[in-house]
Amino acid sequence: MFSRLHRRQPKDAEAGGNLGESSSSGNREGDNLGEYPALDRYISVYRDDTPLSGEETHEKRKTPWWKFWKFQDDEAVPHKPIPPGAGIPEDWLSTDISAGIRSSDVEERRKRTGYNELMAEKENPFVKFLSYFRGPILYVMELAALLALGLSDWIDFGVIMGILMLNAFVGFYQEKQAADVVASLKGDIAMRCNVVRDGQKVNILARELVLGDIVIIQEGDTVPADARLICDYDRPEDFDVYKRLLAEDKLGELVELENEDEDEGEDEGEENNEKANGADADGAGVANLRRGSVYFMMQQRNRPLIAVDQSAITGESLAVDKYMGDTVYYTTGCKRGKAYAVVISSARQSFVGRTANLVEGAKDQGHFKAVMDSIGTALLILVMFWILIAWIGGFFRHIGVTGPGSRNLLHYALVLAIIGVPVGLPVVTTTTLAVGAAYLAKQKAIVQKLTAIESLAGVDILCSDKTGTLTANKLSMREPFVSEGQDVNWMMAVAALASSHNIQSLDPIDKVTILALKRYPLAREILQRGWSTVKFTPFDPVSKRITAVCRLGDDTYVCAKGAPRAILRLTDCEESLASVYRDRAQEFARRGFRSLGVAVKKNDEPWVLLGLLSMFDPPREDTAQTIIEASQLGVPVKMLTGDALAIAKETCKMLALGTKVYNSEKLIHGGLTGSVQHDLVERADGFAEVFPEHKYTVVEMLQQRGHLTAMTGDGVNDAPSLKKADCGIAVQGASEAAQAAADIVFLAPGLSTIVLAIKTSRQIFHRMKSYVQYRIALCLHLEIYLTLSMIIINETIRTDLIVFIALFADLATVAVAYDNAYWDPRPVEWQLPKIWVVSVILGVLLAIATWIIRGTMFLPNGGIIRNFGSVQEVLFLQIALTENWLIFVTRGGRTWPSWQLVGAILGVDIIATLFCLFGWLSGTAGAAETPTSTFKNRFDGWTDIVTVVLVWLYSFGVTVFIAIIYLILNKVSWLNDLGRKDRSKKDTIVEDILAQLQKLAIEHELDAKTGRNRYILTEKASEEEEEL
Repeated sequence: MFSRLHRRQPKDAEAGGNLGESSSSGNREGDNLGEYPALDRYISVYRDDTPLSGEETHEKRKTPWWKFWKFQDDEAVPHKPIPPGAGIPEDWLSTDISAGIRSSDVEERRKRTGYNELMAEKENPFVKFLSYFRGPILYVMELAALLALGLSDWIDFGVIMGILMLNAFVGFYQEKQAADVVASLKGDIAMRCNVVRDGQKVNILARELVLGDIVIIQEGDTVPADARLICDYDRPEDFDVYKRLLAEDKLGELVELENEDEDEGEDEGEENNEKANGADADGAGVANLRRGSVYFMMQQRNRPLIAVDQSAITGESLAVDKYMGDTVYYTTGCKRGKAYAVVISSARQSFVGRTANLVEGAKDQGHFKAVMDSIGTALLILVMFWILIAWIGGFFRHIGVTGPGSRNLLHYALVLAIIGVPVGLPVVTTTTLAVGAAYLAKQKAIVQKLTAIESLAGVDILCSDKTGTLTANKLSMREPFVSEGQDVNWMMAVAALASSHNIQSLDPIDKVTILALKRYPLAREILQRGWSTVKFTPFDPVSKRITAVCRLGDDTYVCAKGAPRAILRLTDCEESLASVYRDRAQEFARRGFRSLGVAVKKNDEPWVLLGLLSMFDPPREDTAQTIIEASQLGVPVKMLTGDALAIAKETCKMLALGTKVYNSEKLIHGGLTGSVQHDLVERADGFAEVFPEHKYTVVEMLQQRGHLTAMTGDGVNDAPSLKKADCGIAVQGASEAAQAAADIVFLAPGLSTIVLAIKTSRQIFHRMKSYVQYRIALCLHLEIYLTLSMIIINETIRTDLIVFIALFADLATVAVAYDNAYWDPRPVEWQLPKIWVVSVILGVLLAIATWIIRGTMFLPNGGIIRNFGSVQEVLFLQIALTENWLIFVTRGGRTWPSWQLVGAILGVDIIATLFCLFGWLSGTAGAAETPTSTFKNRFDGWTDIVTVVLVWLYSFGVTVFIAIIYLILNKVSWLNDLGRKDRSKKDTIVEDILAQLQKLAIEHELDAKTGRNRYILTEKASEEEEEL
C-alpha cells in the first residue's frame, strides 16, 4: 500500500481541491493555496512562539481623572437600540459578500441598534449615585435628618447630610474605580470575528458588528451574532443562488429533489465541478444553465454549509447541520465548514439576548444580600426597642416630647436613631467587595458578580478540569504503536487526513497530530500527492471518533481516528491483533498517555487497523504544590476529565490527588442509588470519561450534602454546571458561552490562580466580617449607655457631638477595604450567631467603660478631670477613641494594619482631641447639673491637656482589656463553631426515596380489547453493561 502511494502523481493533479459538502480547510495566510499545500506550509513554518492569528493590539482608552462619574466601559450611544425587526431598512440586509458594508455606514447603523453585546442597560451615573441613598438603614438616617430639620438643629441636619453624601460619594467612586479596572481587562477576553468591510477581510471585536455586516464563520469560531447563512466560503458564486431564493422566498424550507437522493446530488455536483475544471466553452455554458435552473438552486439549498453546536440553547448533544438561508444563533459554536453569513440582529435582539431579557429584572443578590438585610433589620429592631425604653423612662421623669434645648423625647429619639443605625455598613461592605474585585482583576481573575467573592471564600470542594488546568495543555506525540505489517508513515498520514485542517483554530489533538509529521518526512510526501477532502466529520461523543472521506486519483479512502475501543469496533481484525492492540492501549493509559486508534478503509475493502497514537499532556510544574495548598485551605480538589479511567488514575498519582477515581458512567448508571451514590461522590478523588451532564450531577450531589462547590470549565457544554455551581470559574481560553455562565473568568493558566483567588476572597471576607462585628458593637455601645443615661441621670450627649461620632466612625472605617487581612485556613462563613454574641459582649464592655469614666466625674476630686474640663467633651473623646480603636481588635492581630487604616483612624483621633481641647460644639444644653466636686466644669467646653492625656491612656487600657477578652472568646471552641454549618450533612431516607423515584417511569400502551389508553407506573429498564 505505502509503496504504491509513494509513487509520484501527475503534476496536473489539483492539490487540495474541495469536492464535497464540507471541507475542513481554512487558512488566513494561504487563502490562495489548496487545502493540503496550505497544511504542508503550516507544518513547515509553525513555531511555538507564533502569536495567535487575528489578534490585534488595541489601545484601551482611559477615562480622564476629572470625569470621575464616568465608567470606563461606558460608550455614548445616542439612541436606544430598536426592538428586533422594527424600522430596519430592507437594503441593510442585502449586503454584497465581496464588498461588505462601508465603514462610513457603521456609525449610522450602530446608532439604530447599539453595540453588539449582551450588557445590562447602562445606568445613568446620577441614578447610580442616588442608589447609595436607598435601603432600610439609609432611610432611617434620612428620617433622622428630617427630624433634625424639624427641630431646627441646623448643625445636626448639615452633618447628617454630610455623612450621607460622604458614604454615597466614597461608595460610588471606589466602586467606579474597581469597575474600571475590571472593564479594562475584560477586553482581553472579548470575542473577535472576521468580517468583510470596504471589500477587505478584517478582524474586529464582535461588539462592533452592526446589522448587514458580512461575517465569515468557520470551524472553531463562536457565532458573533444571529446571522443568516449565505453560501459556502469556497463557492462565492452561489451568492446569486442565495439572492434568487431569497427573492422567491424559498430559503425557509428544504426541498426533496425528484428522482435524486442526496448522494446522487453530490455525485452530480462533483461531475459539474469536473466539467467546469475542463475549461471548454460548451461545458461552461451547460454549467451556467444548470446554475440558473430551479433544480440546481434547490440542490444548493439542500447542501449543508456548516455544522454548529447548539447544545447550550437546545440541549442537542450533536452538531446541527445548517443550510443556505438558515439562521445561526449568537454564542453557538461552529464545528465544521466555512461560510459567509449576514448579521440579521444584534446581541440584545438575538435569540439568546431575548431569553436573557426575560430574567434581566431578577437580579440575583445572593447570600451576601440576605446577610446584610438580616443584620440591618435586626439593628433597626434594636433601635426601636431602645427608643421605646428611653421614652418610657422619659414619661416617668415627666420629660416632654418637645421642648427647648435637647432634653426632650424627640431629641432622644434623634440621638438613638443616629447612633443605632450603621449608615456606612452597606457602603463599606460593597466598597470592600469592589476593591477586592479590582485586586483580583490585577491577578488575572475577572469577577463578573461581586457576590461571587463571598461564595468563593466559603467553597470547600473544587471540581477541576484536567486538561489545561491541572496539566499544561501541551500535548506531545510519543512513540506510536503500529500494527504488524503496517507502515508508520502511512499511519501518520492517515491520522493527519482524519484531522481538522483549519489551521486558525486547530484542536490540540489535531494540532499535535499534524505537527508530528515533521518527524515523518515520508508521511508528508504522502500528503503532497494530490489528496482532496470530500467530507469531514468532527469528533462527537456518540461515535467517539473523527472521520474524513478523502480522494486520491480514482480511489476513495475513509480515514478514522478516535477512542481505541471505538476504532477497534470499526474493524474486523484477527483476535490476536485485537488483543495486542488492547494491551498496548492499556499500557499507554497506565503510563498516563492518551491513546488514539487509527484505521482506514479503501473503496469497498474492509477496514484496516493501522495502530495507536500515544500523546502525553504533562502536569504543570506548580500543580502538585497547588493541590497541597488547596487541601491545606480545606478545599480538596476533585478531578473531572473526559480521559479514560487508567489515564485519570495515573494523572492523579502524579499530582498526589489520590487514586479513588471512578468511571462517571458507572457512577450514574452503575446501579448505585440514594445515599450510597452520594457517599461515593463525596469520597471520590475524581471521575473519568465525564460528559457535561455528569459534571452537573456531581455538583448537584455535592450541594445536596451541604458543600459549597466551585467548578471550572472551558467549553460551551460546561455552561450548565458552571451555572449550577456555587462559584463557576471559566478557565483561561474558555469559550464565550462558558465565560457568560461563570461568576469568575481567569485570564491566567493553571490552578495556582484559583488558589490565589480563594486566599484573596477569604481576606476580603475577613475584612467585611470584622467590620460588621465592629459596627454592631458600636451601635450597641451607645444604645446601652445613652438609654441608661437618659433614664438614670436624665443626661445625654449633645446631638451635635453624636453626629460627629457617627461621622468619625464612617471616616475611619472606609479604609477597611484597603486593610491588610489574613486568610482563614478553612472555608469561611458568616456564623451570624457568633457575630451577635461577640458583638453584644464587646458593646456591653464599651458601655461599662464609658459609665466608669462618667462615674469618676461624680467623685469629690473630679475623677479623670484634673484641672478643668467638660463632661460632654470628655465623654465624646473617650467614646470616639475606644470606638475607633475597636477595629484593631476585631480585625485580629495576625497581620499589621495597613497605613491607610492607621492614617485614617489617627487623623480622626486628632480631630476628636481638638474637639475636646477647645470645646467645639459642647454647649451647655443636655449636661447634667454639675456634681459637687472640686473640678471646674467649664461651660465653654474647654478641657485641659492633662485630662486629655488621661483620657487617651484610659481608652488605650480599655482597648487592651477588650482585646484580651476578644482573644479569649475566640479560643472558646463551642463559640468558635457557633453558627457553622455542617458541610457533610446527609439525609439517607430522603436521598433513598428520591433515588427510587428516579427509577420509575410512566408507560403508555393501548388496550387491545377496549381500545383505550392505559398508563402504567413501572420501573425503568436498566442500561446494558458497557463493554470493557
